[in-house]
Amino acid sequence: MKKRKFWNWVRDSDTGERTLVLNGTIAEDSWFGDEVTPAIFRDELTKGEGDIIVWINSLGGDVYAAAQIYNMLMDYKGKVTVRIDGIAASAASMVAMAGEPVEMSPVGMFMIHNPATVAIGDKKEMQAAIEMLGEVKEGIINAYELKTGLSHDVLSDYMDAETWFNAKKALELGFVDKILFANDEEEKAMEAVEGMVFSQRAVTNSLLDKIKAQSKRYVQPVKPDVPDNRVSADALMSRLNLIVH
Repeated sequence: MKKRKFWNWVRDSDTGERTLVLNGTIAEDSWFGDEVTPAIFRDELTKGEGDIIVWINSLGGDVYAAAQIYNMLMDYKGKVTVRIDGIAASAASMVAMAGEPVEMSPVGMFMIHNPATVAIGDKKEMQAAIEMLGEVKEGIINAYELKTGLSHDVLSDYMDAETWFNAKKALELGFVDKILFANDEEEKAMEAVEGMVFSQRAVTNSLLDKIKAQSKRYVQPVKPDVPDNRVSADALMSRLNLIVH
């Protein structure tokens, strides 16, 4: 069965540079256990020479495919420039880390999160899947850490929270090196603007806090079961008359 290619090569005849376009899902069919598709990609990568510009617009996909593409691009002898023109999310964000430099559109988005899988079986098999995901996460963190210089714990927390970055924040944290279409003066002006971070975990926690606060407003307090020691006005007047007379 012929596999669908999620990449496309374009040669720039004027400069001699090659352009690699990664658009859409990275390997809809997993590269795990697949020796054909990675070999095709490697053959197409190495049969040419010169610098490469990699354009990425992908929500992610197969982490094994992304890992192999990352390794191939890192090992490539020419200069590899990555340009994120739409979105580099999930596994695609790992591929982006192979660029030197990485450039991002001012309207682009960058997202990192924990790897996920589907598993069936008994307790032992579930535990094996959990351990596998842990190892995959560590490998992804290695790529982020090498590019950004951020600490392991910080990167792990960003992944736990499923975090989205705009171009300004991605530049600030070191995931990208330059914002596309911006000159030096414009980049300096953008430094005064706070970058945006969107955390799925933070949004969820905020929503839960609001629900809890709202529910408290409509819960009527329970009155304690205490004896009623109130005395009527007539009884008080009778007692007062006894004291006076």
